[in-house]
Amino acid sequence: MLRYTLMRLGVFAGCLVAVWGLVWFGVVPRGLGQSNGMWIILLALVISAPLSFVLLRKERDRASETVVRRVDRMKANLEANRSQEDEAADSARPQGHTS
Repeated sequence: MLRYTLMRLGVFAGCLVAVWGLVWFGVVPRGLGQSNGMWIILLALVISAPLSFVLLRKERDRASETVVRRVDRMKANLEANRSQEDEAADSARPQGHTS
């Protein structure tokens, strides 16, 4: 998961540098008034999102599988704990008494 996040940040950083260069050389407009920095960040975000979606597909799927495995393991642990509690409660109850 950390690897995917770092790769995502790398794609964003690359887009940020590219957009900054394009604005610096006048290929892309500078924005409105004093909004130059915000314009560059926003444009880099808009460009990096679809690029990350396409370029990092395999890594995203790998991260997703890791998350699913962790969730499944947690569910199994919770179920095991729940069944242990049920067994402990059943053994603590008197044998002749039913509820």
